[in-house]
Amino acid sequence: MTYDPRKWTSHLLNIEGSMVREILGRVSLCVIWSAVILILYDFAPHFFHRIAIAETAHSLIGASLGLLLVFRTNSSYDRFWEGRKQWGGIVNETRNLARQAEAWLAAQPALARKCICWTIEFPFATMYRLRGVPNNRSVVNDLPTNEVSAIRQCRNVPLAVARKLTGLISEAHRDGLIDTQQLRAFDQNIQLLVDYVGACERIRSTPAPYAYVVHLRRALIVYCLTLPLALVERFGWEVIVVTLLISYILFGIEEIGVEIENPFGTTVNDLQLEVICNTINGDLLSILDGMEYSLPGRN
Repeated sequence: MTYDPRKWTSHLLNIEGSMVREILGRVSLCVIWSAVILILYDFAPHFFHRIAIAETAHSLIGASLGLLLVFRTNSSYDRFWEGRKQWGGIVNETRNLARQAEAWLAAQPALARKCICWTIEFPFATMYRLRGVPNNRSVVNDLPTNEVSAIRQCRNVPLAVARKLTGLISEAHRDGLIDTQQLRAFDQNIQLLVDYVGACERIRSTPAPYAYVVHLRRALIVYCLTLPLALVERFGWEVIVVTLLISYILFGIEEIGVEIENPFGTTVNDLQLEVICNTINGDLLSILDGMEYSLPGRN
């Protein structure tokens, strides 16, 4: 989601992307439970005192819970930022491949254009693979429809595109268009693209450890549901408001960790992969336009 961090009023009351919808059920349950405890406190005080919890003991549990939540959000943000760095690498390497193809394959413009077009296809193929959805994007200019369709039927489309690029560069080397050193440079860029995809797949396919997630959620539920038992004597009816605020904050922090641990989805808090892919598309198409303009006979 695009927003101005300097203007609080532009996003402070936004519902979209704020985790309110995701945690509404859990928070509502805690609020309703606090109302039940309040009624029990007013109408059955003797029974209430049997199940009441000392406020100090509850505070100590809260301190431990806070540490668990901090670790959860930190590890999730590390995954989010790592994903963004990998996509930054994809942006850089696609630009490097395009500029190399433009300069080193200038003797065969058709081959250079084909390399650049397949390079454009790579980030889109990566985005769709990470999201687990079919690539229904229209065919890139100058690429044969049958070749693109065949590539998109492969089990690992980004890898198939990388293999296609490797084949084109090997063809250029066999034809004497590039020397061994240039071949190595091309191959290094293609290898880095494959490495970046692998790193993104590692992030996507490795969620937070199951035992940690389950223990944290159990602790959250126990803490929030026992909160009225520790605070109702001190706050009275205000315990409902206190429970609302505390449960909203705690469940919201945990849900933020869930939201950003896989940054390649389509929610407003995920990486803007479409924007990144379209940026690459625009940059590389401008190179293609420049090649078209520089062809013999062009003014």
